[in-house]
Amino acid sequence: MTKAPISLQDLRRRIYRKAKSDKTHRFWGLFVHTTKMETLEEAYRIAKSNGGAAGVDGQKFSDIESAGRSAFLASVREDLITDRYKPMPNRRVEIPKGNGKVRILQIPCIRDRVVQGAVKLILEAIFEADFCSNSYGFRPKRSPHKALAEVRRSVLRRMSTVIDLDLSRYFDTIQHSVLLGKIAQRIEDPQVLHLVKQIIKVGGKIGVPQGGPFSPLAANIYLNEVDWFFDAIRCKTAEGPYEAVNYHRFADDIVITVSGHHTKRGWAERALQRIREQFAAIGVELNQEKTKVVDTLKGEAFGFLGFDLRRVRKRNGDGYFVLMTPKKKARKAVKAKIRDIVGGGGATPIPDLVKQINATLAGWVNYFRVGNSSRAFSEVRDYVEMKIRTLLTRRKRRRKSSVGWRRWSNEYLYDVLGLYWDWKIQPLPGVGEGK
Repeated sequence: MTKAPISLQDLRRRIYRKAKSDKTHRFWGLFVHTTKMETLEEAYRIAKSNGGAAGVDGQKFSDIESAGRSAFLASVREDLITDRYKPMPNRRVEIPKGNGKVRILQIPCIRDRVVQGAVKLILEAIFEADFCSNSYGFRPKRSPHKALAEVRRSVLRRMSTVIDLDLSRYFDTIQHSVLLGKIAQRIEDPQVLHLVKQIIKVGGKIGVPQGGPFSPLAANIYLNEVDWFFDAIRCKTAEGPYEAVNYHRFADDIVITVSGHHTKRGWAERALQRIREQFAAIGVELNQEKTKVVDTLKGEAFGFLGFDLRRVRKRNGDGYFVLMTPKKKARKAVKAKIRDIVGGGGATPIPDLVKQINATLAGWVNYFRVGNSSRAFSEVRDYVEMKIRTLLTRRKRRRKSSVGWRRWSNEYLYDVLGLYWDWKIQPLPGVGEGK
């Protein structure tokens, strides 16, 4: 009797259960699942849904669709199973950081994105079973908002001293031998390990290139032992239902919260020393200038996931809450995007520019609406209105149908042009709720 093929979802579920039940099991025979058409199809679907620019070969999704997606994926599979697959160089893109420096993204071509995605689909099922609950970045059913809710909970539960960590070029300093060693603790399939090696080596002799589907998973694997080290500290130092130390990580954004009680004096410095020791063992460096210890009882703020967080007294004087406001850097970044859309619009019709602006605003507002963002929203909204009114006036002058500045009404901007208008604030869900 021939067994029916296992669907990808069922396969991932079975792998996860095995990994969860046996922490020492090393998986083999994974390459055949990685190269199945079903896996490649799903990796392609995810890559296409994420969009992104073309790689060094200039090939776009529209090119693949017009030539035939099935033939494209069959060619990828053939290269994999015949050991002819070789990843192309990544296309390097510089992203300004606002401080005069740039962040380098390395964009793989679509073919390599599909292969990385297929590897991730299989390996993620194994390592997700190993990951610690204090890690939130790029994991199923987790989000930045959940991480923020946990940090807020820690600050409101006596952990008033916060170590605000800043890593120096984390993705660029990941050591390949260390990463491959950690992966090999769970993977015994030489073909899959060879694929992983090809993926990470294409970016250089050290570091994992940001911009590919596999990089976030690799980054989580690399810091997993550090996550568990601090979870053990959390358990050891807990007093009843209250923790004295907690650790929260989203990718390379990390904060450690420590009890501010007088009996815990010096614990923050010891926790900082422990994290330095853990990082030194795997070659991760702290940015000493930006890493700081914050006392929230004194009203000092710390940053996490684009927000500034500060403990403040409630208006009625009964207790405290954590004020979360979008960082100045985040406000400047969205305004820069709007400026680029308007400035690079050329002869693009105003309604089309408004659609681009709306898409940018929707993503930014949906992320920051869970904070105390009213002032930031007003600042950005006023800026957008100003840029559009200036553009409208400039275009009218070109056509010589009006002279000087014209006050375009809000009704025209929002009712006629359809400018984004969903600036509502929504409370951040508590731990275990919502997003």
